[in-house]
Amino acid sequence: MKMKQRTIIVNDYFQKNYRYTLTEPTGVNFNPDFKPELTPKEMLQLGVFGGKYMTDGAQEFPKDWFTHAKLSPKVKNPALNYFKVDASLPLTEWQRRGWIYPEDPRGWFQWYARYYLGRRIPDEDQRQIGRWKQMKRHVGQIKKNCLPGDTRCRPRQRQALLHWAYDSRRL
Repeated sequence: MKMKQRTIIVNDYFQKNYRYTLTEPTGVNFNPDFKPELTPKEMLQLGVFGGKYMTDGAQEFPKDWFTHAKLSPKVKNPALNYFKVDASLPLTEWQRRGWIYPEDPRGWFQWYARYYLGRRIPDEDQRQIGRWKQMKRHVGQIKKNCLPGDTRCRPRQRQALLHWAYDSRRL
């Protein structure tokens, strides 16, 4: 049975009347190369991006994603991050480096949240999945330099992995 497509209309600080269509059911039918270890909801609950992420765009996503999310609407607060460290570059740096796709002006996590909901943009999906796969090298660094289960080892690298849906708590 084919899924009934649904159109999302976004009106937030970064996008006005941006529309996209969900063509897949939520949380399934991912590219076989893309196996995130955490859902967007789990990431928000654990603490990512200093809580300063999509605080003005929550209406686009399921309400339950934000029920226990660690958010800081005014300013980034690294104390809200799971590993209590700042592990992200400012959006201006992402823009300067050309990492931002115009349809997702907030970056990778916005792409992932929309992909998780069921939006598909084949070329952009491939690009973002490739970037996600590149983060895997940090898993190797943690395994090489930390004792198993020592989540205090390399907290900045672990937080960065968390921002990319890798769960380094299991390493």
